[in-house]
Amino acid sequence: SLIDAIDAIEPPVRPENKPLRLPLQDVYKIGGIGTVPVGRVETGIIKAGMVVTFAPSNVTTEVKSVEMHHEQLVQGVPGDNVGFNVKNVSVKEIRRGNVASDSKNDPAKEAASFNAQVIILNHPGQISAGYAPVLDCHTAHIACKFAELIEKIDRRTGKTMEASPKFVKSGDACIAKLVPSKPMCVESYNEYPPLGRFAVRDMRQTVA
Repeated sequence: SLIDAIDAIEPPVRPENKPLRLPLQDVYKIGGIGTVPVGRVETGIIKAGMVVTFAPSNVTTEVKSVEMHHEQLVQGVPGDNVGFNVKNVSVKEIRRGNVASDSKNDPAKEAASFNAQVIILNHPGQISAGYAPVLDCHTAHIACKFAELIEKIDRRTGKTMEASPKFVKSGDACIAKLVPSKPMCVESYNEYPPLGRFAVRDMRQTVA
């Protein structure tokens, strides 16, 4: 299937050689230490002294220390679940779903809209422009509107089958323009696979 084919694509660059992307799972306030965001390093490395930016909150700060399982790390690498202490940031300014990145190396940015390949798996009716389900992408959970159905594509080959379709239904694949209801950080699958995959949730199930 198309999903298997996507998963079989081996990313050519080792993830630690890419710029940092670290989606936050939680943000803790720890007495005597301060604000400690926690999350999994997806690409790049994080280490003390680095100046990180949180998107889409647009907060920039210095990393004071990085730890995993209560032990200080020289650096966190892809796959590590780390906590890191940041200077002068209140726990109110950043939250789950934010993405930490290196302010000096391709920092993560908010997407006002994005085009995505969507495979409709499990929806009882027809999906047309205006549909607004919830997207789960990395640790973010945000309502997004299908602003436009750009084209219907063949699930196996990716070739265009119909331009500007009126609707799509279960079993169809399409390219759609999605508009998040509030600021959201996404990336292209080619550059940052973990931030380019998402599930579309509606009616308590995964619909696409």
